[in-house]
Amino acid sequence: MIYKKMCNPNSHTSYTADIEPKKYRLADFFNAWWDEYAKIPKEYITAEQYKAVNSIRACRTPALGVDVYACKQCGEVSEIYHSCKNRFCPTCSWQDTLKWADKIKGRMLALPHRHVVMTLPHQLHTLIKNNKKLLLNALFTASSDTFKNWMKQKHNIQPGIISVLHTYGETKQYHVHVHMIVSWGGICLNSGRLEEIEQEYVNFNFLKQEFREIFISKLEEFYSNDKIRHDFRNRSDFDNFLNRLNRKKWIIHLEPPIEIPTEVIRYIGRYSKRACLSEYKITKIQGEYISFRYKDYKTSTKGQKPEEKEIELHYRDFFPRLLQHVPVTYFRIARYYGCYSHKSTLPQEYLYQNQEHEKDYDSFDCDLDIVDDELICKTCNIRKQYQHTIVKKRNTGYTNIFRRAILQLKNDVEKNAA
Repeated sequence: MIYKKMCNPNSHTSYTADIEPKKYRLADFFNAWWDEYAKIPKEYITAEQYKAVNSIRACRTPALGVDVYACKQCGEVSEIYHSCKNRFCPTCSWQDTLKWADKIKGRMLALPHRHVVMTLPHQLHTLIKNNKKLLLNALFTASSDTFKNWMKQKHNIQPGIISVLHTYGETKQYHVHVHMIVSWGGICLNSGRLEEIEQEYVNFNFLKQEFREIFISKLEEFYSNDKIRHDFRNRSDFDNFLNRLNRKKWIIHLEPPIEIPTEVIRYIGRYSKRACLSEYKITKIQGEYISFRYKDYKTSTKGQKPEEKEIELHYRDFFPRLLQHVPVTYFRIARYYGCYSHKSTLPQEYLYQNQEHEKDYDSFDCDLDIVDDELICKTCNIRKQYQHTIVKKRNTGYTNIFRRAILQLKNDVEKNAA
């Protein structure tokens, strides 16, 4: 749920300082041009893409319903719009990210962690688009196995790995890679003790070769078992494709070890389950065109901060470029391996104990209207009580007003407890 009014940013300077309100909403651009685009789309529109667009357009509008809260003393009223909760919605995915990152922080090992990016060659893009779930699952497995195998052989330990899939680059072109948070150490396979890796050096050539070999072996398996959709004429054609992949330099980027949880959580928040385009990066919506900021890594000097540039796209180019990144239904874009897998049970003494309870929002593009100050009466300084929900029926002039039983039950429990 999203509040109709934005809270006062001055009352939250601890983590919203220097954050400016959004100037543009993605929903406004969809409302202006989506119906026109959908008549003659540039690319085929999938059911997931239609659903994502409809959700974004309806999010935080009366179409999804409004909860009404009121102060029991002075009667001050707040209206709270329902959110769509779609993974591709910029605001809803942001709130999901905050909850997810805060939860993950409490499960992390008391060790330094490293941010790793593992990228597939662009030659694979067509094959991936035709076999999304199969090959993206293979990417998750290959990237995590690469580090698990290396740490087992080199240090005899099992690490903890958090992997998040991204299919986009800075300008929202197709660019398939995974961001991983890898514990720089783990559980010793012999003693069961928690051990830290002291050195930062890794053999990049070994990691790249391991990553490439695991993924290509899976491609060979899929082709031999006729599991992939492809345009290869015969086995020889497929083998030539694999040979070209083997000659490519597969990219692995590895950051220095960082302490937990504050610095790590910044990476988790920045590279997690958020929608691919932050509305804070939209710089202009004018007529049929939309512009947004991006970081130009190609022209940046190694070790220096990349230059920020702006790109302008017509809606007929922008919509298909953006929507190609809508997640496949029920596909998990965040996964856990090694010590962090759901099957793993870690001793409490191995986890980071001195948990920081404040949320580290200042490093993100924070939406000011997610804070629940609207439910605190500014006159009486007490929490407002839920009154009813208003829902307008689609394609009719009727409006339903009802009380949500779950919220009412929660209020009754709180009242009895007091």
